[in-house]
Amino acid sequence: MSDPVAETIQRHPKYRELRRRRNGLSLWLTLAMLVVYYGYIALIAFDKPFLAQPIGGGVTTLGIPIGLGVIVFTVIVTGIYVRRANGEFDALTRDILSDASQKK
Repeated sequence: MSDPVAETIQRHPKYRELRRRRNGLSLWLTLAMLVVYYGYIALIAFDKPFLAQPIGGGVTTLGIPIGLGVIVFTVIVTGIYVRRANGEFDALTRDILSDASQKK
């Protein structure tokens, strides 16, 4: 069974633009996250002495702030996606739904 409204939305040029932009952003943010995360894991696996270097005179090693940096990077990447989704992507979605409801 096919839904005429769904077909109208899928043929809409702004829907194709929305998918292209959203998928492109998702791909780049995913790649960035994978590089950061697996880069940290690779450091753990292959250069433990580097991460084990103490910072200052305390017991905290270099691995702790780098690990926290990975977590902060994750929050930043999520924020970037949410900001674009709530602004640009939602505006395109509203335009698409408005056009599709007028064609019913």
